[in-house]
Amino acid sequence: MSNNSILVVGGGFAGITAALEAAEVGHEVYIVETNPYLGGRVAQLNQYFPKLCPPSCGLEIQFQRIKNNPRVKFFTMADVVSVAGGPGAFDVKIKIRPRYVNTNCTMCGECEKAATTTVKSEFDFGICERKTAYRTHLFAFPQRYVVDAAACAPGEMDAIKAACPYGAVEPADAEKTLDLQVGAIVWATGWKPYDMEKLTNLGGGKLKNVVSNMQFERLAAPNGPTSGKILRPGDGREPKRIAFVQCAGSRDENHLNYCSYICCMASLKHVTYIREKNPDARVTIYYIDLRTPGRYDNFKQKVEADDKLSLVKGKVAKIVEDEGLNPIVTVEDAVTGIKSEEKYDLVVLATGMQPSCAGTKLPVQVPVDEDGFITGGEDKGIIAAGCAKLPLDVMKTAQTGTGAAMKAIQTMVGR
Repeated sequence: MSNNSILVVGGGFAGITAALEAAEVGHEVYIVETNPYLGGRVAQLNQYFPKLCPPSCGLEIQFQRIKNNPRVKFFTMADVVSVAGGPGAFDVKIKIRPRYVNTNCTMCGECEKAATTTVKSEFDFGICERKTAYRTHLFAFPQRYVVDAAACAPGEMDAIKAACPYGAVEPADAEKTLDLQVGAIVWATGWKPYDMEKLTNLGGGKLKNVVSNMQFERLAAPNGPTSGKILRPGDGREPKRIAFVQCAGSRDENHLNYCSYICCMASLKHVTYIREKNPDARVTIYYIDLRTPGRYDNFKQKVEADDKLSLVKGKVAKIVEDEGLNPIVTVEDAVTGIKSEEKYDLVVLATGMQPSCAGTKLPVQVPVDEDGFITGGEDKGIIAAGCAKLPLDVMKTAQTGTGAAMKAIQTMVGR
């Protein structure tokens, strides 16, 4: 007899959508998420298309649906270790890393005040630091702190525990394993930004005032390291001249061969952030060609009308910095053929979208292409969704989540 429960690997927009669609027609669903929170990359954005909503706009509804549906169970800080069996009868082993904070947590923040060690914030892509006792962001779900025990100084964990008035900190918390039996698996592990360190000609991630497009999202976000003010990471000054470099690592045989789909739209969106927050700043976008699919062309035309925006068709060859930490961009204008050097206060690299599972060994036997995207597996009861499958925006990601839920259910019918 087939097991009618479904495992969803990844708690981003695609995974949450798949889980809720399946649960609301009667299936028990387990979400396994490697981060301490649900919401994926959307949670890290300032705004997202098509309505330029803040993340809470879409995620709050999804979180409420999860809370109100007893068929949905989720595990954060968890990873799939192994998968055995087949459609209708999978045996899955899950590893859950210790959080060191239990459900007594009220998010009061006393543990964070007691923590003394700081490390780079993963949620903010390293442009600021967090303490060893931390919440990733204000809207985090579940609403619980995390303690990074590995980074704690001697005696720091004891101080953190003593500071909590609710007995929520558990220094003895340990790794757990969990065995699940499910009938189908949705693989929705999402994407990661292409590593700037590999773009050596564009600074290799070492230039103080050259950031990725996702780091720029955090700079513009009200819950980000600068409280939504767009400032140079190198010295905290407000930039007056800003450049965007499109296809930073994408459409390049030495990096990512494919178009990452969202980068052009992301940079045009970022221009609207700048115009709202730094109204006098001058902006240049260096591009190969601007791709704005379907209805987004109207948005492109609106942004292009900005009289402080310059669009330059050209390939950026190199970025260095001067003594004042100002990025110097070497670019050849594809129209005029003129090669020039331009100085900016801040440069944003539109880095490509790479599947999170790229470069890793999956615990499931599914075909992947040379870039790490999952290309099949449905015949084996494993359905890819979202950016594990191909580069997508948030709306299309949600649509693939719905489709994956339907396919997962179909996988178990008649077994």
